[in-house]
Amino acid sequence: MFLRHDNTIKWRLLGVATVVTAVLCALGIAWIDRPLFLFVREFDCALFRTMGDIFQAKVWLIITAVLVVMFYVKKALKSTPKFRNDRNRLSLTVFYTDFLQKTKTSYAFFIFCSIVSSCLVAGMIKFVVGRARPIFYEALGLTGFFPFNTEWAFNSMPSGHTTASFAALVMMGMLAPRIKWMTWTLAIVIGVSRVAVGAHWPTDVLIGAFVGMVMADFTKATLKKYLI
Repeated sequence: MFLRHDNTIKWRLLGVATVVTAVLCALGIAWIDRPLFLFVREFDCALFRTMGDIFQAKVWLIITAVLVVMFYVKKALKSTPKFRNDRNRLSLTVFYTDFLQKTKTSYAFFIFCSIVSSCLVAGMIKFVVGRARPIFYEALGLTGFFPFNTEWAFNSMPSGHTTASFAALVMMGMLAPRIKWMTWTLAIVIGVSRVAVGAHWPTDVLIGAFVGMVMADFTKATLKKYLI
């Protein structure tokens, strides 16, 4: 979304999008979040709850990590893996270099790096913002922010599911443009499902989607510039 064909960032567009997202987030927190949350909650269903189990950040990470390893094994079987240095000693550095050289062009590697980077950013935002989850609003009518908090109940913003899913699926869309409409649609449905099941506020999903998109672009730009 913020990436040119030559894999450089559209900084002006990114700046405008950041401002727009921030304004929408502020409006959401002040007025829109609660009525929109209550409306979307009416669509809670078993499918959305199942999606919550499937599209967790850790599931994305495990699956893509396994695919990266499988890609490496496939490549390694076609050539002699380099596990030793010039003195014929086992070396983790040599192994890492060999692993990176064999996997850096795989789609799974791009997706994995996109998810990792987006989860790190989302984790920092969650800790700093410390937003109370909607369960407090539904049970007690309470909302609020408790900054620098590591408790699950106060780590609502941004949505981790949405962040990881957008990071993965937007990257898939960039690597395989023909299925871009499918990946974006799935990412949006995952985001909506997080509100429908009562796990997040709409603005949590908005910020998660934005972080996922941006980190997917940054990851692709960085990998293309320094590794490929």
